[in-house]
This record gives sequence, structure tokens and C-alpha cells, in this order.
Amino acid sequence: MRSTLLPKSLLVAALSVVVVAGLGAQNATAAQTSAVAAAVAVSDADAEVRFLEMTDLIWQSCAPDLSETTDAVAAPTTVEPMPDSVQPVLVDPVPLDPTEECVAQRHQLRISRAFPGTATGTGTGTGTYEELRNKLIGLKYPAARIHRMPDFNGKPVVRLDLRVGADHLALEVTDIGNSVMIEAFGAPEGVSVTEVRLQRLLDLPF
Repeated sequence: MRSTLLPKSLLVAALSVVVVAGLGAQNATAAQTSAVAAAVAVSDADAEVRFLEMTDLIWQSCAPDLSETTDAVAAPTTVEPMPDSVQPVLVDPVPLDPTEECVAQRHQLRISRAFPGTATGTGTGTGTYEELRNKLIGLKYPAARIHRMPDFNGKPVVRLDLRVGADHLALEVTDIGNSVMIEAFGAPEGVSVTEVRLQRLLDLPF
């Protein structure tokens, strides 16, 4: 059977077309990847802006009366240096000042209202970390501020980093099946909310 041989010039031209097409596909893929990354970055930035707008209104509603003075001074907190270990060092929470406690109550109320099992609860249950996370994202809490914690009795637990500037406010949100349990605490500056040691006061109501 006779084989058909292409002239050398035609082979070179064909290979050039293949190489150019391959480079074009790679460039297109890279462009698509860059576009997706840019879209995610814009989405994250928008989420943070919406969160800051929301929390600013909450802080304004809790602003103290400047005509009143107080002698209370927050005790300085120290964070132990990180030892030569890959394990995170847990630190104790810092106390929340009266304004932070007020803001915490506002956040606790708006979150609890979004879950079933409360007097004004609406929506559906969660059950998984992803569902709990998506629910909080829908309440204008950016994904970057939601940190997964180990499950408790098989139920998902997350911590919300609500700190802005020098504030200390953070929340731990635990799914309890028909609602959520929310605990406010103070996270020291420069420490991840996941590294704060909390003592669970109550068992989940199963």
C-alpha cells in the first residue's frame, strides 16, 4: 500500500498552525482563569464593603453617650510567643467593652432570627457546614470572615470575625438542629479567632 508523503514545506506549515493553535488555547485558558480570579476578588471586595456598611450602622446604634464618662480601663492583654511547634497556641479571650457587648447582641439577634426554631425564625435548617456558611453569607457576612471550627456533637461550628480596626468582637455560631447557639467573645489583636480558647458552658439541647 502506497503511503502519501507531504512536501517538507507543507509539514512545517501544518506544524506551525498546530503550535499557534495550541498557544492560542493556552492564552485563552489563562485569560479565562484570570477573569475568574478577578471576578472572585471583586465579589469578595463587594462582600466586605456590604459588611462594613452593615456593621457601621450597628455600631452607630450602640454608640455610647459621650457626655457620660467612665473610669473603666480595659486591662492590657498579652499573647504568648509562638513556640517551635506547628500546633496553634490557644489564647484566652479578652473582655468586651459595653459598646462591643451591645453590638454583639445586635448581631446575635439578626442571626438567630434568620434560623428556624425562634419566635420570629424563618428559612430552613442547615445541618452541614456548607449550609451554615451559605446562610451566614446571605446575611452579609463575608466568606473570608467565616472560619470553620471542629464539629460539636456532630453539628457544624463556625466563628465569625467581626473585628474592625482595634475592636475585638467575634462570634461562635453552633448549629443545634432547629436553631443556632451564638456566643460572643473578644479576640485579641493579631490573633486568629480560631486560636481563642473558649469554654463551652452548656451542652447542646438534644
